Amino acid sequence: MISTHILDTSKGNPAEGVKVVLDRKVGNQWTEIGTGMTNPDGRHVFDCEKIPGIYRITFQVEDYFKRDSSESFFMDIPVLFNISNINRKYHVPLLLNPYGYSTYRGS
Repeated sequence: MISTHILDTSKGNPAEGVKVVLDRKVGNQWTEIGTGMTNPDGRHVFDCEKIPGIYRITFQVEDYFKRDSSESFFMDIPVLFNISNINRKYHVPLLLNPYGYSTYRGS
């Protein structure tokens, strides 16, 4: 299982309605394996097979900031990560503000 959570640190609230896209690298190409929108708690769980490999979640944040008429430096935020142990879940949170972001491997 791969999941994500976005917290807008400038507001202290979850970021609802952000489109997130999950890709897996196959050879030299990226293959989309899931897409969705964050829920009111800023979360999304991708329904995908457990396959070791290199993955990318792209957080499409431009529309999120535009909804509030907020200026933002970032439009899309790609986060690449490696899955080696398919017996655990992978949670990739994003701490977001209009001029910066941070991420880590959650639990």
